[in-house]
Amino acid sequence: MKFMKLGSNPDTFQDDGNEVSIAASELVSDITVRIGTTKFYLHKFPLLSKCARFQKLIPTTGDENIEIHIHDIPGGAKAFEICAKFCYGMIVTLNAYNVIAARCAAEYLEMNETVDKGNLIYKIDIFLSSSIFRSWKDSIIVLGTTKAHLPWAEDLKLVSHCIDSVASKASIDVSKVEWSYTYNRKKLPTENGHDSPWNGVKQQQFVPKDWWVEDLTDLDIDAYKQVITAIKTKGMVPKDVIGEAIKAYTYKKLPSLSKVSMIHGDAKVRAMLVTITCLLPSEKGSVSCSFLLKLLKATNLLKCGEMCRKELMKRIARQLEEASVSDLLIPTVDGDTTVYDIDLILSIVEEFVRQDSKNAQRHNGGEVNDHVSAPSASMITVAKIVDGYLAEVAKDPNIPVYKFFSLAETVSANSRPVHDGLYRAIDMYLKEHPGLGKSDKKRLCALMDCKKLSPDACAHAVQNERLPLRIVVQVLYHEQTRASAAATIRADSIGIGSYESSRSGATTNTEDEWDGVMAVEDLSLSKTTKLDKCHTASTIVEKNHGGNKGANGRVKGGATSKKALGKIMSSKGQTGERSSSDSSDSAILPSQEHPKRTPARSTTKSAAA
Repeated sequence: MKFMKLGSNPDTFQDDGNEVSIAASELVSDITVRIGTTKFYLHKFPLLSKCARFQKLIPTTGDENIEIHIHDIPGGAKAFEICAKFCYGMIVTLNAYNVIAARCAAEYLEMNETVDKGNLIYKIDIFLSSSIFRSWKDSIIVLGTTKAHLPWAEDLKLVSHCIDSVASKASIDVSKVEWSYTYNRKKLPTENGHDSPWNGVKQQQFVPKDWWVEDLTDLDIDAYKQVITAIKTKGMVPKDVIGEAIKAYTYKKLPSLSKVSMIHGDAKVRAMLVTITCLLPSEKGSVSCSFLLKLLKATNLLKCGEMCRKELMKRIARQLEEASVSDLLIPTVDGDTTVYDIDLILSIVEEFVRQDSKNAQRHNGGEVNDHVSAPSASMITVAKIVDGYLAEVAKDPNIPVYKFFSLAETVSANSRPVHDGLYRAIDMYLKEHPGLGKSDKKRLCALMDCKKLSPDACAHAVQNERLPLRIVVQVLYHEQTRASAAATIRADSIGIGSYESSRSGATTNTEDEWDGVMAVEDLSLSKTTKLDKCHTASTIVEKNHGGNKGANGRVKGGATSKKALGKIMSSKGQTGERSSSDSSDSAILPSQEHPKRTPARSTTKSAAA
């Protein structure tokens, strides 16, 4: 730490609690200066020789002892003592902790060059410019002390000088950083654009790009805001580094933000959260989506205002594909019966869809095509995240079906290459809401595309008693179609005769009528021995490589599927799960699924009947 000593006379001030007097003096005190509860017994002449204000306060005539009350001197009694000792020529030590108070007090007492050459104001300004503002840590310390001396420190431009000093050093090229700094953040050399040593020779110590981040966390929020704003204005620091600095500062000041929930706070905390939100760089990716969601959770619980909330939601929507399901589980505020705020997430997803649509139009040159374009990679990722979120909130018995449905349909069907995640969410909702009406069940299950279920999901669905019969029939139909087509392809590849090829072609659908075997998502599906009755022809063909075994296996698979279909429909009819009209309607597949009548489809309909 830099310091400066002024004066040469020994310090003879004695402090006995509330009174300060000069002990070693042959002259009797002729002036008493009272600042708060502290009294200084001094002499007129030293004060008059340095302070223009005392020249105005002390009468020029009369030798009587006078008392002066000073109530508004910046820095209080401590700062005045420094000025008084300077007037007596005593040794005074100035450093980063007391220099601002002394400078403001000297300005108050008008200790300038018009009164005496080389006065205190002049000497302090030299010390600030030549030492304090050239030191990284001293500049931060001094900036932290300015708040106690407002508005004097601001009027004297001490605050602006401190901010410019700190911001300039933070913006300097890292190769020119030669001063000490605090850095406990462990990073790999590659994170800072440097390669690790490969030949065993110790390389030069590199300065990380975010070397300045930790030292600034000691500032209060007002000073921090001014420094970050100045750094942004200079435009030399990457936005992601600024975002990392804001994140580090937030966790330092609000450590509870990193925990599951943050329910305690006052007006000061709310103001800090609003300021932090405003400081965030506008560029996408400057801070992580996880951090933004934590901020949103805190601002939502502490009710920091609609403007702050909307700003965070907009930022989150821009990089929603980075989010995790756990980050999206934001608790509801008081007064709501649901556990999680699904309306908040719905608004974020809707904003994401709008932004993704705009990006797609911009990519196409502003043209809007009539055909359905392929979803973006981020849209596919968000769809998977939404399905995972739905599976979690479905466990809440108080989530209304319309909210679940609204969030599920916000993401288009073509954004889900595989519908396993959506199926899992719907199944979880049906499990936790056994009293759900038939119409709501149908509407909910209509969100799924049975052709986009993986074989494992299909195997689970055909045994799922919570699903409407119509959905089970559709799953069986598409699974049988897929299995037959797969068997045909396998048979052709191993050289089945033309008779078998033509026969399989007459009993299966064309490739255009199904989407092929989709990739399996991370879906935990139970399997039982009952699935043996629903094994498809493709499984049997794989076990029987060659000639008539493949053909026989395919016939067995078709018969088994028909048998399973008839058993499921008869069992559901016996339990009275559906009315007669509902059951008959469920057994009929959608019209678009029947472009032509084939033996396989006739068999399916016969089984349903």
